[in-house]
Amino acid sequence: MLQPLIKYCGNTSFEDVQVVAKSKAHYIGFIFANSQRKVHPDDVNNWLKKVDIQDKKTVGIFVNAELKEIETVLENVPLSVIQCHGTESVDFIKRVKNKTGVHVWKVIHHDKQGPGTMKEFAGVADGYVVDTKVANLWGGSGISFEWKVIPIYQQEARKQGVPCFIAGGIDSNNIENLLSYEIDGFDISSGIEHEGKKDHTIIQTIEKWVDKCVERT
Repeated sequence: MLQPLIKYCGNTSFEDVQVVAKSKAHYIGFIFANSQRKVHPDDVNNWLKKVDIQDKKTVGIFVNAELKEIETVLENVPLSVIQCHGTESVDFIKRVKNKTGVHVWKVIHHDKQGPGTMKEFAGVADGYVVDTKVANLWGGSGISFEWKVIPIYQQEARKQGVPCFIAGGIDSNNIENLLSYEIDGFDISSGIEHEGKKDHTIIQTIEKWVDKCVERT
């Protein structure tokens, strides 16, 4: 299998950024929506000035935000990707892209309509994150969806020529099973934490599994 893209999300402190900066992640995520992991743009700006994240790209997570809110964050934080995690429309994604010039990923909350929803964003979204649908939560539930449907999402994303990340309940105990689906990438938040902080040892364990799976093929 090809090397999957890695995104470590929900970084909430200078220490978290330091830990993830030393990892093999391709993307480092920050949540600017109402969440237990919500961060302030000024803080993120300060962390990124103090920590060399090397060639990692920054992702800002928003949930049904106003365009002005996204623009305000961009004034303070150099985001590589804007991730829309709510019920944003195709037209809204177009507006964000046109106004900011930044790549936009759309989160698909898995259900029967999920693959169809992904098709609606064809030619607009620059990537997708498929997450678990949990009542009253937009993400960060720590719960997996039925991974047997992953190939359907992967096939549609590849048809569109964009990456598809899998999120929700991924950790060091099930990463090997997830990688057997030959995914484009994965997105982890709570699964790399110990007592609410990003943990270097857990990250190393996950990345060792990634290396093993890549070497096998």
